[in-house]
Amino acid sequence: MRRTRRLAVSTALLLAASLPGPAAAASAAPDCAGLAGLRIPAPVMSLPTTGGRVTAVSVVSDPVHGEYCRADADVFPVDPAAPAIKLRVALPRAWNHKAMMFGGGGFDGTIPDLTANVPFGPADRPVPLARGYATFASDSGHRQNPASPPSLDGSFGVNDEALRNFAAGDALKKTRDASLFLIRHAYAATPAEVYFAGGSTGGREALVVAQRWPAAFDGVISAYPAWNNLAEILDLGYLTQVLSRPGAFPGPEKQTLLYDSVVAKCDGQDGVRDKVVSNPGGCRFDPRTLRCPGGADTGPDCLPDPQIGAVTAMSTPFRWPYRIASGETGYPGFPFLSGADMRTPFLGFGTTAPADPMPVTSGYGTQYWDQWVKYFLTRDPGHSPLEVDPRRPGRWLGRISYLSTVEDRNDADLRPFARAGGKLILLHGAADELVSPLSTSDYYERVRAVAGPTGAFLRYYVVPGANHANFGTPAFAAGWDSLTALERWAEAGQPPANPVVTDLVHHRTRPLCAYPGWPRYRAGDPDSAASFVCTR
Repeated sequence: MRRTRRLAVSTALLLAASLPGPAAAASAAPDCAGLAGLRIPAPVMSLPTTGGRVTAVSVVSDPVHGEYCRADADVFPVDPAAPAIKLRVALPRAWNHKAMMFGGGGFDGTIPDLTANVPFGPADRPVPLARGYATFASDSGHRQNPASPPSLDGSFGVNDEALRNFAAGDALKKTRDASLFLIRHAYAATPAEVYFAGGSTGGREALVVAQRWPAAFDGVISAYPAWNNLAEILDLGYLTQVLSRPGAFPGPEKQTLLYDSVVAKCDGQDGVRDKVVSNPGGCRFDPRTLRCPGGADTGPDCLPDPQIGAVTAMSTPFRWPYRIASGETGYPGFPFLSGADMRTPFLGFGTTAPADPMPVTSGYGTQYWDQWVKYFLTRDPGHSPLEVDPRRPGRWLGRISYLSTVEDRNDADLRPFARAGGKLILLHGAADELVSPLSTSDYYERVRAVAGPTGAFLRYYVVPGANHANFGTPAFAAGWDSLTALERWAEAGQPPANPVVTDLVHHRTRPLCAYPGWPRYRAGDPDSAASFVCTR
């Protein structure tokens, strides 16, 4: 179905380009002035809204990305108390007749940069806008408080429509429909292909669109996806309580000690010592080997008993002893004891123990839990995040169960997406400190359990040494031209074959192995992918 539409659109574009007069508008520059003040009719969106309107337009001359028209618009809510969805489109003068939607991050609340690259994108290729893509994105239906840490304002959760726009992904389809309306109006043509790319929350959003609206996108790039959002939140809540206990929080020196000790043990098991743990599943470090004499904290070169307990809890699957409506029963924990990168305090442990009020120097996950408790769960900004125990939620169990149906909507049935011709590239860094790669592997196995062999529509890669979004200075700063791979697959039927990922910091390459494969060193230059072979 999707391929028939693509061929028809492409043929129409070729015919239009060869004709004189108005029909040639498909190849002309976008009509930027014609977008000013344009009303977006509610019927162009498949989900309920009260329409929308373009609020600003401008022509941007950029020596890197080329000239493009930027248009901002509001999509109006049904509930007058809910905020509008603020979206933006970037329409290049040299359009390639394709469109790319970007996902957000954290609690969203800002419009992603339309001149950015896809997650784990390459350094030696143009970004989508510079390639001629019309790019678009939205704030997912709320604005972040500028005083809050980036992507950590959950206050919109007190409004049901705003919550569904973000957590259930309703804003994604509204944004897609409204943006394509603007693209069609500007170019007098429909994109031949529409793609989606996102990481973290954006990675979850990528999976949401593939599952909820299987014919809406021709291809999807989902990186380090927080797909089971509520399940992870409950684990983060439990770990917040653990790390808030007296003496349990390992400070930055202890975090570095633990990470270095894990890498020292697990590095080299792939055949070469390069500070990259290529097979995390094949090694697990025992933190008790770092125990301080007598279990008390005697300095930066050892771990006291409370910190050993905390690190063990963070690296252990979390299970809750009650039923919730989504059917989720736990979260697999974080692989800190097999190579996850804990040297990035903001995304990992933080530099300060969790407390009430929650310090902005605590870890990202504990601050996320704090906002979720205040605005999603209790809807009481004064409620302490330390007073809700995810193991025994008491009167909050019903609300948790309801929220699970909103936040954990991914049921892993991607068969409609596959039947529509959709292609999905799924990526995760093995050293991710914020969203567990074990969770994405679980999702992949669930998809296989439902759909059977997935080679016709899904490729999943775990990148050794890569952390969350290449934050800080990871052991392996992943860069791969997944967009070109997706184009060839979706448009020409050529699936990714023997892909190679580049370390953008250390200037080396590795084979990008399809899960559950990992790169083992054979012989030759250890900085060259040709010296490794994918194995299991």
